[in-house]
Amino acid sequence: MRLTTKGRFAVTAMIDLALRETHGPVTLAGISQRQKISLSYLEQLFGKLRRFNLVESTRGPGGGYTLARKSNEISVADIIVAVDEPLDATQCGGKGNCQSDEESHGHCMTHDLWTNLNSKMVEYLSSVSLNDLVQQQEGRGAVIQDMRHKKIKVEGVKAQKSAPALSIKKELAPKRPLINSVFNLAKLSN
Repeated sequence: MRLTTKGRFAVTAMIDLALRETHGPVTLAGISQRQKISLSYLEQLFGKLRRFNLVESTRGPGGGYTLARKSNEISVADIIVAVDEPLDATQCGGKGNCQSDEESHGHCMTHDLWTNLNSKMVEYLSSVSLNDLVQQQEGRGAVIQDMRHKKIKVEGVKAQKSAPALSIKKELAPKRPLINSVFNLAKLSN
């Protein structure tokens, strides 16, 4: 049994969200950029995660996604089930008829082995919380940046740099009276 990209991307995106949500709602564009996951794919995944009440969305400027529950209340199994990831190591979908379409014939000799593996996988993934994964990333020194705050700071720096330049230009150029009438024009010619 292999976890597909759907499950991997969903778990990765949820870790990214949980790491950054203290700064406010996290945008899918930010997650897409940091994790190199297609934005349209993330939109599909987060639609499913929202339906399972794992995330909440906030619309408008400064909007994005936040966790619907505390990170220690969300298990990896919850995330994988929410995005329709199959957790089945059997080839029969749990029916026990790997060798035949009829349920009475062809019971696979290893069916019980794969069924037990399924239950162990679900048990393990249910025991790992999103908070466990966040702490693991923080322990590794994960860099947490919020691109929106970074952008605001850059614009603020640009504004500070351009203000002195404007004052220098104003000092260099002498003020001329505004010619908005015939009378002001006559005063200038005198």
